[in-house]
Amino acid sequence: MPTLTLKPKLANLERRIGYQFEDPALLLQALTHRSFGATNNERLEFIGDGLVNAVVAMLLFSAHPSLDEGSLSRLRSKLVSKDGLAVIAKRFDLGSLLQLGTGERKSGGRHRDSILADAVEAIAGAILVETDFGRASAIVSQWFVEGVASLDTTSTRDAKTLLQEWLQGKGYALPQYTVVSVTGEDHNQQFEVSCHSDVGDLVTYGRASSRKKAEQAAAHDLLEILINE
Repeated sequence: MPTLTLKPKLANLERRIGYQFEDPALLLQALTHRSFGATNNERLEFIGDGLVNAVVAMLLFSAHPSLDEGSLSRLRSKLVSKDGLAVIAKRFDLGSLLQLGTGERKSGGRHRDSILADAVEAIAGAILVETDFGRASAIVSQWFVEGVASLDTTSTRDAKTLLQEWLQGKGYALPQYTVVSVTGEDHNQQFEVSCHSDVGDLVTYGRASSRKKAEQAAAHDLLEILINE
């Protein structure tokens, strides 16, 4: 059970996360790193990871109906990455509440993004354990609303998509990609691909270990030329 000196701090945390635990020991477990003891937050982190990914996926799905699966995945990875979750942990001031072993405390574990991120997922998991998926999802989704709103969606689209959108927006024909050459052994091939646009009869070239990557490289260079002309 939480000590008397820790209870007020946990109560403040509950206000920040938007949920009051019926069992405060569950919240304390979510804040306990494995270096502290056998009863730690790893199992809670496991189920919290699934909840967080599902919640963020739903938020992005609703907020960006025009984005494809790849773009949505890239946006989600920004929010649920170690760095993205650490932002939420710092907003909740989790570092000061983490239960760490001596070694982790001395090495700056309270400020380590990976530990902070795990604690965020563990708290989400603890809420799920004590409630149900619907209620836990509603609570956890509030943690990410600000992050979803601040995402730069243009950076999620790949170079080929951006080039296509630029050309279509100007009323031009789509670019043409052609494999110029394939060199190297089967296990270590290099593809050279050209990207041709009717705009100024421009041609750029890309080289990479796959045709897809070479096309992206060529599209990137052509888009740079068109934008900067």
